[in-house]
Amino acid sequence: MVFSPHTGELPHDEQGISEATRRLREAEPRLVVLEATGGLETELAASLMAAGLAKDDLLRSIPGVGATTSATLLAKLPELGTLDRKGIAALAGLAPLANDSGKQRGKRVIWGGRAEVRCVLYMSAVAAIRCNPVIHAFAQRLKAAGKPAKVVIVACMHKLLSIMNAMLKSNTPWNPKIA
Repeated sequence: MVFSPHTGELPHDEQGISEATRRLREAEPRLVVLEATGGLETELAASLMAAGLAKDDLLRSIPGVGATTSATLLAKLPELGTLDRKGIAALAGLAPLANDSGKQRGKRVIWGGRAEVRCVLYMSAVAAIRCNPVIHAFAQRLKAAGKPAKVVIVACMHKLLSIMNAMLKSNTPWNPKIA
């Protein structure tokens, strides 16, 4: 079911989603929040983005972030912009997790979290390393420090996600001087 604060419930079908989108467009909200419901929110999120009501414009203002990345993050990571950088990284599966036992210290690896989000962030990070001056400079510093290529890409994914999170939290567009 689609919940609207003005009328209660609407059916989760094409007509219900269209009606919810129409009502929200008329209300001109500053913020729309969707609950993650195992994928049922995806159609509504896409409809709201098409109507100019999700945070799509902010995310797509970042060089390297396109329509697919923006849509996936808004639909599959609705907590974006509400958590701190460590919390959002953990949800996306980008937080380094220890592989320690007793005195043994293993490599830190990323796993868990939301795989779909991690996949689109990977491609976005690869694009951002090429066309985003902030991410490019960050990647060059890591490469110069001798970090392996995969570590550089994961670090860029993490930085890109942190930038997106901060932008949505403050509702500000991309600005390379403060990123």
